[in-house]
Amino acid sequence: MVMKVWWCFSFAFISTVFIGTTVYGGNVTYDGRSLIIDGQHKILFSGSIHYPRSTPQMWPNLIAKAKEGGLDVIQTYVFWNLHEPQQGQYDFRGMRNIVRFIKEIQAQGLYVTLRIGPYIESECTYGGLPLWLHDIPGIVFRSDNEQFKFHMQKFSAKIVNLMKSANLFASQGGPIILSQIENEYGNVEGAFHEKGLSYIRWAAQMAVGLQTGVPWVMCKQDNAPDPVINTCNGMQCGKTFKGPNSPNKPSLWTENWTSFYQVFGEVPYIRSAEDIAYNVALFIAKRGSYVNYYMYHGGTNFDRIASAFVITAYYDEAPLDEYGLVREPKWGHLKELHAAIKSCSNSILHGTQTSFSLGTQQNAYVFKRSSIECAAFLENTEDQSVTIQFQNIPYQLPPNSISILPDCKNVAFNTAKVSIQNARAMKSQLEFNSAETWKVYKEAIPSFGDTSLRANTLLDQISTTKDTSDYLWYTFRLYDNSPNAQSILSAYSHGHVLHAFVNGNLVGSIHGSHKNLSFVMENKLNLINGMNNISFLSATVGLPNSGAYLERRVAGLRSLKVQGRDFTNQAWGYQIGLLGEKLQIYTASGSSKVQWESFQSSTKPLTWYKTTFDAPVGNDPVVLNLGSMGKGYTWINGQGIGRYWVSFHTPQGTPSQKWYHIPRSLLKSTGNLLVLLEEETGNPLGITLDTVYITSQ
Repeated sequence: MVMKVWWCFSFAFISTVFIGTTVYGGNVTYDGRSLIIDGQHKILFSGSIHYPRSTPQMWPNLIAKAKEGGLDVIQTYVFWNLHEPQQGQYDFRGMRNIVRFIKEIQAQGLYVTLRIGPYIESECTYGGLPLWLHDIPGIVFRSDNEQFKFHMQKFSAKIVNLMKSANLFASQGGPIILSQIENEYGNVEGAFHEKGLSYIRWAAQMAVGLQTGVPWVMCKQDNAPDPVINTCNGMQCGKTFKGPNSPNKPSLWTENWTSFYQVFGEVPYIRSAEDIAYNVALFIAKRGSYVNYYMYHGGTNFDRIASAFVITAYYDEAPLDEYGLVREPKWGHLKELHAAIKSCSNSILHGTQTSFSLGTQQNAYVFKRSSIECAAFLENTEDQSVTIQFQNIPYQLPPNSISILPDCKNVAFNTAKVSIQNARAMKSQLEFNSAETWKVYKEAIPSFGDTSLRANTLLDQISTTKDTSDYLWYTFRLYDNSPNAQSILSAYSHGHVLHAFVNGNLVGSIHGSHKNLSFVMENKLNLINGMNNISFLSATVGLPNSGAYLERRVAGLRSLKVQGRDFTNQAWGYQIGLLGEKLQIYTASGSSKVQWESFQSSTKPLTWYKTTFDAPVGNDPVVLNLGSMGKGYTWINGQGIGRYWVSFHTPQGTPSQKWYHIPRSLLKSTGNLLVLLEEETGNPLGITLDTVYITSQ
């Protein structure tokens, strides 16, 4: 039975027309076997590429490499926090120009899956929700809550109407063949009890009512209401997916994690090309028909987009690395896999499937359409090679692998046999080792008397800064006339970083981690006899992005004791952000608003550094090697290229990331402005400007 998409437009069929490579969509329906585009069942390979994690100038090359790698679809989230940073004020410029991105995909002949969310998680700060939602009275995120539903529907409709105005849905002749509402809600639904189920029913009905003319999906949502398709996320959906919740829905895999996001203080997760290919082949063998690689290109967490403790490079281990270079063997191995499966797609889609054992840990999945059309997947789950008999022919199967036989006779591909390798290297192009080229601005340490925001208690950092800065100053005055001038300070923080200053001098720093957000700073204080100015700089490293009741999360300094005396509820003065941020001294115009000084050999915390440089010749990707720095931010020509935290080492004693991508489109040929904010005591004389290249292929 074909599930007709009853919210389609009044016409039942739109022909697919190709002009050059441009794809023009048509009628999209589905049945229990696959998506059906213009009457044709499809096996589709997709890859996630997020438009704001690369630049518009990078998009054509990324899409072209995805297509060359055998993909049919590009999948992307929609980033609500970037498009509506202030309530009612929308931004679709530059890296946020989602229409331009989708039109580029269409021009290169690929389809699009649009994951509207609008909660997206995606290691994006606050799960992609704009912080202003936090201040809506009575709001409960992602629940059957009228305030949240109102704003969710308003933004979802905004995006749908934006797509319609550009004729981008397949029902209009565009490339968008699928849309997604919500995101992995099954992880939190239970926390909302009966309001979870009613919310998910409302979300499905609301989405369908937007009349996109294409099917909707919900990932990790076993009870997705009809006609919304429930889909799988994970690394082994051929083993873990319970399957569609209706026999009339296809088996779709919306996130096949090619690696995993990395956080400061931890090493990258390396997933082999062989393991990815094995699980894709198994999913197809078990009647799956759509596989999306999350991520196919991860890109860069520019500015402050990354969620708590997530590094600036995103899924650098994907088939296309952070810079858009082909990472082997993943890219080439998956390309061969796609070709092998596509070569027998008719048999897979239209043949009768049978499965049977070939041994104690060996299985066959056979699709037979006729006496001459047959495809087979031969699986070996043992940790050693075995030889099996299939149709009276011996086949050797490597350990933990699947062989694909498009004609049920000849092996076209085996998931464990990798033939292509390459390596990546950096070449230094410029050293910033001359003190004369650097200028310095030292951030002032505010005291209680410098502040205008006051409260008789410790304020929550998220509610106070409203995501305008990672930084919040907590200041108070302490009078001391005790004969013992040394006191013990005990500060409890819900992070992520805390620096303590007494009378303008740093007396201690401490930070949490991705696994342990909270911490206690205990330090001895040398107080002066009389009035002391105590200032704490609390820094978040991205906001939380997952879990139920996200609107209730807090951050910053939560309690303080000095010599056992509780100072939590007393007069506090606050400063949101740093003065350099407020004046935007990382821009050409803002830089002139402060007095920069010559570089001195000794470095202090909270120091701004600036210099200029010329772009390296050629087209190789450009990176900053910040291995000599501590923790902070970097800007190029006023564009933030992300947080750095080189001093937070992995258990192996190395930084989680020390190379930071500068897209070439951000560079001028000469006179590029480089500005860094260093929280700790890094040495800018050790910074180098490098280019990235492939050493072998």
